[in-house]
Amino acid sequence: MTTPQGLTREPAEIADRDTFDAVVIRTDFSDDERWDAVVEELRRPWGPSGEYPSTVRVVDAPAWSGATAGEVLAVVDEDEYLSVVFLADRRTMESPARALLALTTTWEDEGDLDPVYYQELIDSPEPREFRTAPAAVHEIHVNLALGTMDFAEFAAASAQPDQVLRPV
Repeated sequence: MTTPQGLTREPAEIADRDTFDAVVIRTDFSDDERWDAVVEELRRPWGPSGEYPSTVRVVDAPAWSGATAGEVLAVVDEDEYLSVVFLADRRTMESPARALLALTTTWEDEGDLDPVYYQELIDSPEPREFRTAPAAVHEIHVNLALGTMDFAEFAAASAQPDQVLRPV
């Protein structure tokens, strides 16, 4: 992985978390004011009436600067209880909605699937990413952790005009 000189990306920054902590990794350091707004939104209580406390692990370390989705997924791959990770990348900092990139950490490798039984999945693989407003992070993470919804359902719901999932 390419990291800024002398820095390493540590899985410990992510692994030492509660199962219900959403993980948000900052990969763009171009706008501290926009980042502060993202973090403020992530820290707000959530739910229909704001009845649930925010539980989020924010990784704000320069070692993650410029990390690609693939690089992040390679580091978080060891955490079997993490089904989604959120990136605050350049598009987040430029987006009016401050839309984070949601990445699934679990998927079938189409190359390992037998085409006799899985041709439909091979032809139309499940989505691996979508954009979400920070206010929807907790709902996504908790529902995926509990197994009440799957990543593809959230990705389909993000197909709004601006391609950003917002909280219900």
